Amino acid sequence: MSWRKGGGGGGDGGVSRRWAVLLCLGSFCLGLLFTNRMWTLPEANEIAPPNGNGEAVNARQLVAAECGPKKVQQHDYKDILRVQDTHHGVQTLDKTIASLETELSAARSLQESLLNGSPVAEEFKLSESIGRRKYLMVIGINTAFSSRKRRDSIRYTWMPQGEKRKKLEEEKGIIIRFVIGHSAISGGIVDRAIEAEDRKHNDFMRIDHVEGYLALSGKTKTYFATAVSLWDADFYVKVDDDVHVNIATLGQILSNHALKPRVYIGCMKSGPVLTEKGVRYYEPEHWKFGEPGNKYFRHATGQLYAISKDLATYISINRHVLHKYINEDVSLGSWFIGLDVEHIDDRRLCCGTPPDCEWKAQAGNTCAASFDWRCSGICNSEGRIWEVHNKCAEGEKALWNATF
Repeated sequence: MSWRKGGGGGGDGGVSRRWAVLLCLGSFCLGLLFTNRMWTLPEANEIAPPNGNGEAVNARQLVAAECGPKKVQQHDYKDILRVQDTHHGVQTLDKTIASLETELSAARSLQESLLNGSPVAEEFKLSESIGRRKYLMVIGINTAFSSRKRRDSIRYTWMPQGEKRKKLEEEKGIIIRFVIGHSAISGGIVDRAIEAEDRKHNDFMRIDHVEGYLALSGKTKTYFATAVSLWDADFYVKVDDDVHVNIATLGQILSNHALKPRVYIGCMKSGPVLTEKGVRYYEPEHWKFGEPGNKYFRHATGQLYAISKDLATYISINRHVLHKYINEDVSLGSWFIGLDVEHIDDRRLCCGTPPDCEWKAQAGNTCAASFDWRCSGICNSEGRIWEVHNKCAEGEKALWNATF
């Protein structure tokens, strides 16, 4: 094909320049049409970049999220709700785990009692058969084989007896028991004497422990482990058998902290670490507390203290690895070091005997516990506890009218 310079007709069969240009334009337009049909670019709203979950995100939604603060705030609010729901779920799971640990601890205590041939308390059998009811507190009165007179003085002063004690348990949710183990020769004369006393009063909690003054730390540990397996209570109290207690006042103090986790309540102190052999409260492991003249860490005095259920459960689960110092109040305080425990110092738990507790009662500030510091309890408590009770007791109506 040849190009003609002229603009005339095409007698020789050539194609004019005008027709060539028109054919090129037509081919170009056909090419554009074909390309648009075969390779259409996606719209912006169809762009689908993957998110963290592998899902497509609409681009218009992204733009709207940038330009619409209300939608962004709504999205954040939903995230906050999800976080709160997760936190609530974690708390519920923690409570469930704590409950299961308590039941496991109870099963372990029962198994050990059966394996060691120790008697199983009737309360445990009852709780296993009908389910565990909730109590406010369990008061364990630490006593010894030789303390019959002390126990009787408590029975006739601040500790309800017979039907009144049952009523106290059923209506107020308060359990009171004398806590004692067994002699080195189980089934001996002292053990039989306690069994006879228990048949008469039915107010003992027998634990798997060999009695002895130097073994009080082990006894305290076993008491809490046994008590938490027998009764489901908010608090577990340990008190000596030469201390006067106002039960209603004690219940009011503890109930004020019932909603708190990991609570350790008592009269907090930090006495010196005694390094001289032969003195009272000598600490054989004094080197662990640093240089001579150092003091103990803060802990509750041993005459009376209370711990919440989760701490009692912790002691029960870990009792085989918790270290025992010679002084049981120091041991208890050491078990909580490193834990997130709230120490509550309440001086109503360590009032003096009359006139101290008497004056406070007259001023409307009734004491929960009274004793003589110089005797680490009421001096000559078998006789003097009557005087303390007459002058410092809250009155029987206070107990039965109390609401916890």
